Amino acid sequence: MHRLFIGAAIAALLTAPAAAQFIPSESSLSGMYPGKAYSPYAERDFPSRVFWGDTHLHTGLSVDAGLFGARLGLDDAYRFAKGEQVTSNTGQPVKLSRPLDWLVIADHSDAMGFFNDLAKGAPNIIAFEDGKRWYEGLQAGGEASAKAALDLITNFAQGNIPPDLLKDYSPGAKTYASVWEKVVNAAEAHNEPGNFSTIIGFEWTSLVSGNNLHRNVLFRDGAEKAGQVVPFTTQPPIGSTDPLDLYEWLENYEAKTGGTVLALAHNGNLSNGLMFPVDAQYTGRALDAEYVEKRARWEKMYEATQIKGDGEAHPLLSPDDAFANYETWDVGNLDLTQAKTPEMLQYEYAREALKNGLKLEARLGSNPYKFGLVGSTDSHTALSTAEEDNFFGKAANAEPKPERMSHPFAKTNIGAYEGYQLVSSGYAAVWAQENTRTSIFDAMARKEVYATTGPRMIVRFFGGWDYTDDDLNSRQPAFRGYGKGVPMGGDLPARGEAAAPTFMVYALRDPIGANLDRIQIVKGWLDAEGNTHEKVYDVAWSPGREPDDNGVLPDVGNTVDVAAANWTNTIGASELGTVWTDPDFDPAQSAFYYARVLEIPTPRWVVYDAFRYGIEIPEAAEKSAQERAYTSPIWYGPEG
Repeated sequence: MHRLFIGAAIAALLTAPAAAQFIPSESSLSGMYPGKAYSPYAERDFPSRVFWGDTHLHTGLSVDAGLFGARLGLDDAYRFAKGEQVTSNTGQPVKLSRPLDWLVIADHSDAMGFFNDLAKGAPNIIAFEDGKRWYEGLQAGGEASAKAALDLITNFAQGNIPPDLLKDYSPGAKTYASVWEKVVNAAEAHNEPGNFSTIIGFEWTSLVSGNNLHRNVLFRDGAEKAGQVVPFTTQPPIGSTDPLDLYEWLENYEAKTGGTVLALAHNGNLSNGLMFPVDAQYTGRALDAEYVEKRARWEKMYEATQIKGDGEAHPLLSPDDAFANYETWDVGNLDLTQAKTPEMLQYEYAREALKNGLKLEARLGSNPYKFGLVGSTDSHTALSTAEEDNFFGKAANAEPKPERMSHPFAKTNIGAYEGYQLVSSGYAAVWAQENTRTSIFDAMARKEVYATTGPRMIVRFFGGWDYTDDDLNSRQPAFRGYGKGVPMGGDLPARGEAAAPTFMVYALRDPIGANLDRIQIVKGWLDAEGNTHEKVYDVAWSPGREPDDNGVLPDVGNTVDVAAANWTNTIGASELGTVWTDPDFDPAQSAFYYARVLEIPTPRWVVYDAFRYGIEIPEAAEKSAQERAYTSPIWYGPEG
């Protein structure tokens, strides 16, 4: 009888029309279940995938990249990011462990394409004394080429390049327009919606006496709109080094084309105090409502980590943060023509800028530093590599070779950025609904992004007022995350009667990477007297340890085997998560919160170099590090 019943039921199902298939209504689903249908993947209206990319890659079209030996171009960069094996600038086979999902090639706006003609000895370049000297250095190769590159960068930074030398490689010239057309067309040719997305962009290369104020400009649009303009440059009379003039260019672009564009600043650690002003710009103009409103509108993200140092925090600014001194570069500005002084630091690092943004909002009505956090490489090799065991350096002269650890990246009488200090970092993670140019751009615009120093760990961070442990006790916690609060990059909703905000955070290790040490939540706030503060909370950590009487969590340990260039995942955890309530919340104080996820220690790239080449590591070089992720913040503002 039982078998007959089952057989009849199966027959009925096989003969039933498709329209009769049962789809549960909302009222038929348990209140404990957050999905909109029985299938938890159906009817979703929030991002369920993270897409990995790089907002900051240079090819041989950038003058400095070319002079340092970059010979790879646009097609090479895209093919490599898609997962193809290519031959590096120094003739070595190279391939990513996994393809990227999207890429921004951001070649320098100024003199884009200049190097290609310089390499050919074009008469319009070598007719100038500087051009001839750089050409001869390039032809000599090796150290002469590197010195020529540094000389060009220094002269550009100091504004000493004759305008006529760059005339053909500036807006208004046919040559320059042709180069930009190639950039746009290459992006269109390699854009594969659903599989790989190209975002058209460039780097506005503002250098003020060697102090880095660079911004990357990213277009939501394709060739039909981005092709109507050429990049904004910094050299007068057409260009400018003032961010306010860049904002005007961005506004004019949108008005002219009906398109959409945004900018992101990077490398504030080499700006010598100019990147995040509080009182006045470098021009002497006092910060006012126009400045803070325009910067808040256009600069939705900040590049918190890259090859030239990590920019989240500095140990002098955050002395109570045991993990603040990570890959710190603080000798001087970009070209080492001016030494760093301690008072500059507060205007250079992301965490301090987030704090100062609260102060400026109270004073001027808008927060200019309300940005999301991303990582990117700033590689000048056309190779977007950010893994320690596959690091191809900042420039072609720092691609793998036995001596690259001991060869300074830059050196003057001020000091040096040593070769072993280059950082194998980082990538940008984007929570988007699909892998398309527009979907990824829109996620950036709403700041639902996070930075990593290279590993592809999955991180979610939500803020609200009534998350509970039950919300996390599911393999689908994002339903509760979006349903009861806001994701990273958002503002906490109205407080109502809640006593304090709650945050739901969880992280999964990179499947081919290291286990996780801990999750921390970093809080910054503004008190009634207008002073800013910060505190770092350990909120989740791997098993086997507890905080001591002073609240200090013991180190996770270190399994790095330097001699074997290896580590083991015998410590740490594969995933961590928690719901955390701010124990120090004051509803009268504006604040921000972001999550920092730390891996267990793993070898730095210098260890792999030593192992593969059979060489010694410089004594001063760090051999292991705890790679990490930084989420975009969630902000709270007092009501009323």
